[in-house]
Amino acid sequence: MRPGWRTRALGWLARRFGPEFVLPVISGLEKADVGSYDAQPDAVDGGLPQAERSHARILAAIAGGPEGGLSGSTLGRIEGRHRTGGNALRAAVLGANDGLVSNLSLVMGVAGATVDSHTLLITGLAGLVAGACSMAMGEWLSVNSARELYQQQIETEAGELEQAPDEEKEEIILIYQAKGLSEAQARALADQLMSNKETALDTLVREELGIDPDELGGSAWTAAGTSFCLFAFGAVFPIIGLFFLTAEAALLAGLIASGVALFAIGAGTSLFTGRGVLFSGLRQLLIGFAAAGVTFLIGRLVGVSLAG
Repeated sequence: MRPGWRTRALGWLARRFGPEFVLPVISGLEKADVGSYDAQPDAVDGGLPQAERSHARILAAIAGGPEGGLSGSTLGRIEGRHRTGGNALRAAVLGANDGLVSNLSLVMGVAGATVDSHTLLITGLAGLVAGACSMAMGEWLSVNSARELYQQQIETEAGELEQAPDEEKEEIILIYQAKGLSEAQARALADQLMSNKETALDTLVREELGIDPDELGGSAWTAAGTSFCLFAFGAVFPIIGLFFLTAEAALLAGLIASGVALFAIGAGTSLFTGRGVLFSGLRQLLIGFAAAGVTFLIGRLVGVSLAG
């Protein structure tokens, strides 16, 4: 037996970007296969279904926890919380897809009215810059707003710790009792934590609010820059032929480049969906070209109407 292309791709990504980059994807694939042995009597007798469910829970816990350990709130919600969405790999693939499909549709819409290469190039570049800036600003606002909300929650928790330390201590006791400690053990641990206000606040923020005070959702500027680059990368393909060719040849080159990129993006989505490469690639190709075809027809209708 040899590892398939998906396993090799995930292994390469893990070595290049670190295991946390692919853990959410692996966790999602594990959940999708969790019932694979349920209908196999020999596997059931050997306890494989229970083992698979255990693997899925463990991977979900690892993928969902902050770097360096899991918060109590995450541990308390292992069974009910699904955080396989929104990971870096998924965001990278979908960010490039947004730029590709939106700019391809824009260029083809204008091409429906005119095939002037200069006009199409300006349109494509404008769409690239405008779309990338919009995505970057939206991402910056989203992450920054989340950080400000987290900071406000931490400040509120700090005020409660200062004004009502006994109540906060009782909360810590209840948290650790819910995690399986006896009341005496939880009370002893709470006494130790409350002896240092910074440690107590850090514990309450992580355990009660589910917030990692060292991260706070990550850097807004990093998120904005990443979104800008990913969108711009995808948006380049529809206009790549316009830099070297003219008229119909430039459009054809852009369509070919966009088709290859759409198929590659679809294949990329199969990493975290578990679907076949051919199916995912062709589906993405058809959806992207369908969107471009609709805008081309609209552009053609508008162009004919204005010309007439």
